[in-house]
Amino acid sequence: MMACRGAGCSGFAPVSQDTARFAMLALLILLYLLCGAAVFSALEQPKEKQAKARWMQRFEQFSQKHNLSRSDLENFLRHYEEASMAGVRVDGLKARWDFPGALYFVGTVVSTIGFGMTTPATVGGKIFLIFYGLIGCAATILFFNLFLERIITVLAFVLKSCHEVQHRRKGVLPHDAGQGPGDMRQHGEDGLAGWKPSVYCVMLILCVAAVIISCCASAMYSSMEGWGYLDSLYFCFVAFSTIGFGDMVSGQRTTYQSQTLYSLGNFFFILLGACCIYSLFNVISIVIKQVLNWLLKKLEIPCRHCPGRSLRPGRNAVVPGHFRTRVRNISIDTDAVNESETDGRRMSGEMISMRDFLAANKVNLAIMQKQLSETANGYPRPSGSANRHNEFSGGVGALGIMNNRLAETSVDR
Repeated sequence: MMACRGAGCSGFAPVSQDTARFAMLALLILLYLLCGAAVFSALEQPKEKQAKARWMQRFEQFSQKHNLSRSDLENFLRHYEEASMAGVRVDGLKARWDFPGALYFVGTVVSTIGFGMTTPATVGGKIFLIFYGLIGCAATILFFNLFLERIITVLAFVLKSCHEVQHRRKGVLPHDAGQGPGDMRQHGEDGLAGWKPSVYCVMLILCVAAVIISCCASAMYSSMEGWGYLDSLYFCFVAFSTIGFGDMVSGQRTTYQSQTLYSLGNFFFILLGACCIYSLFNVISIVIKQVLNWLLKKLEIPCRHCPGRSLRPGRNAVVPGHFRTRVRNISIDTDAVNESETDGRRMSGEMISMRDFLAANKVNLAIMQKQLSETANGYPRPSGSANRHNEFSGGVGALGIMNNRLAETSVDR
């Protein structure tokens, strides 16, 4: 905690904005869990009691009919449960640990779905799974993140292309119309920097894509697995979100019509659906963070010892756009609201690239060099449009080299 500063204040300042957001999120998640538990308990508990009563009735009838003691029958069922862990089932299902079955298993491992229909039973298999899953899950998560980046890049390219088409129709050429192929490749990513879509636009597009993929996959599963369409939608969400309950698993029958085609379709839909849902989760988490900061702004909890102070987000706080001045749209590249370009600060919790780091420090370094040059010469250097191209010149040694470089790269606007 930082002490409150000011006359007559001996207490402590409010908690930081990150700590307050963390505490509020933990409280909301706890409340969310309690509400979810209450709803599922009300929906599922009556069904569970009915199934348990029906099972006990069948158990007693079977033991009396075949003159089996209760303990013998229970031991037999326990042996069957042990066999089920190794993949033995009553129904005629395909082999679990042939190569296609093992390939399906490792796919559920690295995607973190983990249906639970197939699990390693040997000590060697369990040990190998620990190391295999450690690398495989990390690589898959990286793939999902890169997938989201590619979506953002494509959307930025589409937005920029549509803007250029509109300008061409109006007879106005875009600024990079005269660039050659080499310049276009060199400045391709920089040219898309100002066209990043908003977080809400990406969320909407991912929602639409996830719904379309889920509906198409559900139609395929309903036809091939014999499930109801609603059950197929339920399976798609459980699989694509990598929850993986294992109560419904695709591709477990011995034979299918068009076995190879269905296997490819199953792999394609699970991969694409998992990428979309994972990306959607990332985008929704940004929106949740925006809501948390909006709630923090609304609360404005005052300090007990400092009536004039309140729990306001600092300069790096993330708040909705209408609470700030000099703001832009919320970019998908960050969970923050972008301020003026002259502000070299980055928002809290945001990763910064080397290019952004150098760009932000270029302005600060230029101002510092100008001040040093004025101090060394004993007078302020003239400023104005006529001398603007030399405003970074001067300095000694490495500072002079940097000044000359900045003078060469400065462009009148």
